[in-house]
Amino acid sequence: MTSEQNPPASARTTRMVIDRFNDAFNRHDADALTPLLTDDTVFEDTSPPPDGRRIEGRAAVVAFWREWFARNPDAVFEAEDVIVSGDRAVVRWIYRKLRNGQPWHLRGVDVFTVRGGQVAAKLAYVKG
Repeated sequence: MTSEQNPPASARTTRMVIDRFNDAFNRHDADALTPLLTDDTVFEDTSPPPDGRRIEGRAAVVAFWREWFARNPDAVFEAEDVIVSGDRAVVRWIYRKLRNGQPWHLRGVDVFTVRGGQVAAKLAYVKG
């Protein structure tokens, strides 16, 4: 088997964590996200431009997402591609929701770091 068919254990763990994270996120389930984050997790949001906002610590990140889910009840992120290398992952996504009653979308990427089976960092970037 090639390494692509049988990835190292760290890459398999990273992919599993990212898949669980994305599933919980699209269900808008902050309680399910909580155990997937390290105590010192970091989230870099895409706004405000140009550099976004950095949020540190599990409690602060979960609180941010809990509020974000409430403001964006129809939002979903469709993973177009997930690229894993060891404890790092890049997820290309399309963010979809209704805006002014019309379908709307935005494309971007998240750069994840996984440590000990949990997300230690999620750095988000958008096109445009």
